[in-house]
Amino acid sequence: MYFVTVVYIDRLAHSILPVYVTRRMLMFKMLNPRRFYHAVGRRKFLEFILLAVFILFFYGPLLNMLMLAFANEYTVPNVLPTKWGFDWWKYVFGQDSLVSSMIQSFIVAIATTLISMVFCIPAAYSIARFKYRGRKLFMLSFLLTNAFPKLGIYTSIAVLFYKYGLMGTYPGVIIIHMINSMMFMVWLPSSAFRNVHRQQEEAARDVGAGPVRTFFKVTLPMAMPGIAVATLYTFLGSMEEAQGTMLVGLAKIQTMPVAMYGIVLDSSAVQIGAVFALLLIIPSAVLIFAMRKFIGPEAIAGGFKMN
Repeated sequence: MYFVTVVYIDRLAHSILPVYVTRRMLMFKMLNPRRFYHAVGRRKFLEFILLAVFILFFYGPLLNMLMLAFANEYTVPNVLPTKWGFDWWKYVFGQDSLVSSMIQSFIVAIATTLISMVFCIPAAYSIARFKYRGRKLFMLSFLLTNAFPKLGIYTSIAVLFYKYGLMGTYPGVIIIHMINSMMFMVWLPSSAFRNVHRQQEEAARDVGAGPVRTFFKVTLPMAMPGIAVATLYTFLGSMEEAQGTMLVGLAKIQTMPVAMYGIVLDSSAVQIGAVFALLLIIPSAVLIFAMRKFIGPEAIAGGFKMN
């Protein structure tokens, strides 16, 4: 029985091993660019090259940032760090201003998002539901803040804020953040409201629901995906805004991006910027993962339709 088993295993190995070796040899042959080109064709080969270039340029900086964040010692000629560790994480968290900047970032971002929803969602609903003269011009006006250099706009606004005592205050910083987010908070919810059919609202009215109840029970829940996407963009944009916060907040309000500028400028180590970048990415990644079912091309591209 033992001899039969050994013979069977030997024959099985001789039958499988050539197939395995052949597949491995075929795989290594496919690594040859010329063989790969002839195997997949010209069009597929060009698509593969474009995809590889895109991945390199898109994920290359992210991988480099991730590497630098955990590099205790790194010199430019080397591809990889000479020493790995968490020394720069300890340095960043050892700064007294870090905890305060994190708290102020969340305060400003949450306040900006909530206040933008209060002002922009009614405006988006009026654009989607009512026909009036100048509606398209009013909708295009929200592009003006993104059509000009932000620093020039911030400087002009700072002159007015200085006159009315808003420099170095939370209301002044929140207004600056709202200016950057108004386009998303109006355009995307407007498209979401437009996609809600009037027949559904009329059906709710026919069974006795009033205008307010119809809005909160029918219209708003159906438009929530577009509103959620706009809310996400507003929150993330506020978390990452730095120029306006530095100019209007002065030294009194320091969010994480502002604190990052200060700490990075005080040190020549590039690892500090990588650590701060990862700290800024974490809340963004968590929110995007939590709202992934609302984020899609329909909700994003739909906000740029003007009917």
